[in-house]
Amino acid sequence: MRIGITQRVEKVTSYEEDRDCLDQRWPALLELLEMTAIPIPNNLKKIESWLDTLALDGFIFTGGNDLTSLPDSSNTSYERDLTEFTILEYARAHFLPVFAVCRGLQVVNIFLGGGLERVSNHVAKRHAVHSEPTEPDFSSIINVNSFHEWGLPIIKLADQLKACVYDNDSFVEAARHKNLNWVGVMWHPEREIPFQDADLALINKLFNEGFL
Repeated sequence: MRIGITQRVEKVTSYEEDRDCLDQRWPALLELLEMTAIPIPNNLKKIESWLDTLALDGFIFTGGNDLTSLPDSSNTSYERDLTEFTILEYARAHFLPVFAVCRGLQVVNIFLGGGLERVSNHVAKRHAVHSEPTEPDFSSIINVNSFHEWGLPIIKLADQLKACVYDNDSFVEAARHKNLNWVGVMWHPEREIPFQDADLALINKLFNEGFL
């Protein structure tokens, strides 16, 4: 199974380069699930044609970079925003699964008409979460890592998304699309040592069985 995976953009001024970057733990995690990570560049002019050629089985949207549309945003990349919004259009048109992590879920929520809000004490922290009783696939997730400054208050969750996990301040920590196989989490499965069985099970189910 070939999974397209988006990349953060880092501006390296000393070399006058904009670099696409991917945490090495992502390919390792997918390899464990017998999937192949296909990194997606952020500077393609005809990304739909590129995606057609590769015939991917689904997508992972990774963390990093603020969205350029957010107030007082930092470390942004217009090219990445455009790339990821285009991929979501493609995934929706072709009914392909999407697993969205941290910024990834933020992008999905904005794409579907939702909003974000600044949060505090969510960078390099662990915190408790609780799942919706109707979402048994998330029931074993009770404590997660956190590396984000923007969160999803329930009142700003897009109408097409269903909240699955909350933190103690009622911010959405995981959600899934009501009609598409799109699942998003605000924590980072790739940063757990070792990888957590619950995270692996979520990713495996999404790409092999689906949530609908």
